[in-house]
Amino acid sequence: MTTAKFALIPFAALSLVACESQAEQEADRAEDAVEAQAEQSAMASGTEQVALGMTEAQLIDADLVAADGTDLGDVEQVRRDASGAVTGLLVELDDTDPDRWVVVPMDGLTTRPDGSDMDVQTSMTAADLAALPDAQMTPAPTT
Repeated sequence: MTTAKFALIPFAALSLVACESQAEQEADRAEDAVEAQAEQSAMASGTEQVALGMTEAQLIDADLVAADGTDLGDVEQVRRDASGAVTGLLVELDDTDPDRWVVVPMDGLTTRPDGSDMDVQTSMTAADLAALPDAQMTPAPTT
């Protein structure tokens, strides 16, 4: 009897994957690739401050918050131009279904202490962020 219970768990997991559409599966793969690239880039930049007095690892660990501290999203990746200058942050917006990612420009961003961590603060509202176009979910160029 015990083995029958264990045999059902993988089957149940497979049935959940089978319910995802092709588009959802492709979006999951793209998100995984972006996250892996962000982690590699953060490791490569080490302790170098890349923007807002923060390292790349600190930035991708940060939340994006409003001026009143309301959580608006999670920073997933640092976006750079061809010369390597930081131009924006890829942010997964909170409370969206399906999930949405946007690139928030660096202009107007500041830092905000959150205990022993730092968050990235924006003057944009949730509505402003929602109005941004969907981000391209491809690994960003690295320096």
